[in-house]
Amino acid sequence: MAGAGISTPSGIPDFRSPGSGLYDNLQQYDLPYAEAIFEIGFFHRNPAPFFALAKELYPGNYRPNPTHFFVHLLHQKGQLLRMYTQNIDGLERLAGIPPEKLVEAHGTFATATCTSCLQKYKGEELRPAVMSGSVPKCSACGGVVKPDIVFFGEELPPHFLKYLTDFPLADLLIIMGTSLEVEPFASLAGAVRSSVPRLLINRDPVGPFVWGRRPQDVLQLGEVMGGVQALVEALGWTRELQALMAAGKTDGWQREPIRTVFSSVAS
Repeated sequence: MAGAGISTPSGIPDFRSPGSGLYDNLQQYDLPYAEAIFEIGFFHRNPAPFFALAKELYPGNYRPNPTHFFVHLLHQKGQLLRMYTQNIDGLERLAGIPPEKLVEAHGTFATATCTSCLQKYKGEELRPAVMSGSVPKCSACGGVVKPDIVFFGEELPPHFLKYLTDFPLADLLIIMGTSLEVEPFASLAGAVRSSVPRLLINRDPVGPFVWGRRPQDVLQLGEVMGGVQALVEALGWTRELQALMAAGKTDGWQREPIRTVFSSVAS
């Protein structure tokens, strides 16, 4: 499970950090309140602010970082059952994680749908309009074409229900870079069997790691990328991850001594 915190090292702001978060920097879009930019009713009345933001967030503007490639490495080693992400930035796909291994709980820019006639589009077909600062229009009916991002007031994508079969099968749940505040995504943290270890790599304790800790829970607190680096070194996978990142043409972390220790909350 991953949230915005895995993408901030790539330069994408999270939503809620005071001062630097996305919601604190939306004044330029003349919104009644910050969350309106992701409310479906407001979008239908005025889609321009969302597409102004989409121009900044659109896939291709940012590169995956080592955290994304770590998940790809899990897949490569046959250890990834599924990645559930709250992110809409597409960096998981750019890191080479196969779409069938992804549940993009809050949607994706990879596909789009006309809000009038429901004609489907590939995300790349919207790029020229979005990058020019225009609102994409349907070639069939002239309606507004909306990326398949889940707005407030919309249902989550049907494949989110994969959790009903995925989570009972899990041997380990890794949770990275999320506040676990947005439902129903946040509740997934409790969907694994009680005997399954849960590893939180996060800036702060969140959700059940605050109020419902289990004996098998492990916390690695601090910067997410540093926590992933510590895990990769402990597993002896550093060279393999560096090779994967080199193939993906992204910058890796600097080689420095790791002084971070994984501490069980049971100890």
